[in-house]
Amino acid sequence: MSVRLPRRWTTAAALGAVLVTTLLGTSPAQAAPLQAAPARAGAANPVISVPQAGSHGFPFLAAAENLGSFGYTESEYFIEGTATSYAKSGLWGSDGRWNVRASGSAAYKSRLLVRRPVDAAKFNGTVVVEWLNVSGQIELSPDYWFARDELLREGYAWVGVSAQSVGVNGGLGEIKGLKGWDPARYGGLVHPGDAFAYDIFSQAGQALRTPDGPDPLGGLAIRTLLADGESQSAGLMTTYANAVQPVSGVYDGFMVHSNSAIAAPISGDLGDILLMPYPSRIRTDLSVPTFVVLTETDVPGASAARQPDTDRVVRWEVAGTAHGDQWAYDLGQPTVIKSAGSAAPQPDCAAGSAPYNDGPGHYAMNAALRYLAGWARGGPRPASGARLDADLRDPATGLAVGGIRLPDVAVPTRTLTGARDTGGSGVFCGLYGARDPWNGDADPWDRHDAADPSDPSFPPRAEPVLSRLYPTHEEYVTKVRAAARASVTAGHLLPEDAATVVTTAQGSGVGG
Repeated sequence: MSVRLPRRWTTAAALGAVLVTTLLGTSPAQAAPLQAAPARAGAANPVISVPQAGSHGFPFLAAAENLGSFGYTESEYFIEGTATSYAKSGLWGSDGRWNVRASGSAAYKSRLLVRRPVDAAKFNGTVVVEWLNVSGQIELSPDYWFARDELLREGYAWVGVSAQSVGVNGGLGEIKGLKGWDPARYGGLVHPGDAFAYDIFSQAGQALRTPDGPDPLGGLAIRTLLADGESQSAGLMTTYANAVQPVSGVYDGFMVHSNSAIAAPISGDLGDILLMPYPSRIRTDLSVPTFVVLTETDVPGASAARQPDTDRVVRWEVAGTAHGDQWAYDLGQPTVIKSAGSAAPQPDCAAGSAPYNDGPGHYAMNAALRYLAGWARGGPRPASGARLDADLRDPATGLAVGGIRLPDVAVPTRTLTGARDTGGSGVFCGLYGARDPWNGDADPWDRHDAADPSDPSFPPRAEPVLSRLYPTHEEYVTKVRAAARASVTAGHLLPEDAATVVTTAQGSGVGG
């Protein structure tokens, strides 16, 4: 028997996913109107330049960790040219087969943040181009943090693109964009509005392929160029893949991480979200693949857009994971603090509430990235995964039912959820899910109510007893090893990460 979550949980999760997906930071577009015409084929090639040092002496979002210790270097470049905005052409339906026409043009100047191997021999040929996320009113790179281990150990290059107006010009936050953060470095940037963001992202990819000016990749030869977006950026990536990729042809594959059931407007105007097809699925007739990865947080707000896996679209729903989690927070926060200081956005969860989800989301992203890169080069399609019911939970463990179940969930030691009670918390808190150690209900949130991740609904149930689940440490490790092997065989976990999972289990005190 399973139980359904309290409505307060499911509503918070769904609203959180929609909030972050649709918080489009827009500004009025000053554009020259065009006569109605088909969108051009291909993307323009922008001019590349190198910024001045500025008052900070480093780029916004410069890595806090020592990339040199991984054999990597970080640099920043400006791109500038004339961007095109798009409008719908014909009817748009839920199948994602969306046509566009050029609707305007405007001058722009934006930036690329580049992390790449120093030694060309270590470059694996794949460049991941991430649409930087601006939901927190400053630029963030969530998928770099989620997939950082895979990126650095396997020799990818990563490029963050300042595609949206909020990132450049500023929005509601204390930091007024790149231009406000360091006028000496970024004062010359120009962003004409989010209607042009899609083409700016196209031109960013084109600049990497055929640089007009200094080469951001330092001469590295691109084999595969992947576009990536998480959360709000995933909603934009959905629209890009469906409507813009067919006319730009810039990217070799798409990573859509944590989108909702409705894509971002092609106009860049938040109000036009009401005019987008619901649900907004990924078109299946692209010549390049799209990999959709959803956390447990995302599923309630994205399930309406479910579609069968095809030879061009695969969708994972990963149990025990969250839209934002402890891994991404711990890895990314030092970098955010380095640039933003006290203005850095925070989850702002209520004091005394359950800690953030520390589940296997990063392992899923590592695997998804490697499999997408191979798929885009003509390799096999990634494995499919079971659908997740984020509302239906095992009453004994509090874990969601179904979905891809990596070892943290298959051999559990704590409750991991994608949702959480958000009473007294900030707007972003619900996106971080929760974890609840199984310690005999000793935590202050173990009250058998909506704030208790392991037992959020009546009747009260005691947490599982680890010594009963795993009478010996050896038995626990054996089960983890078997679960890790099964996940690798299923195509949902990389061997390197499976080894880490087993080593962590061996070093734990679980069992007996």
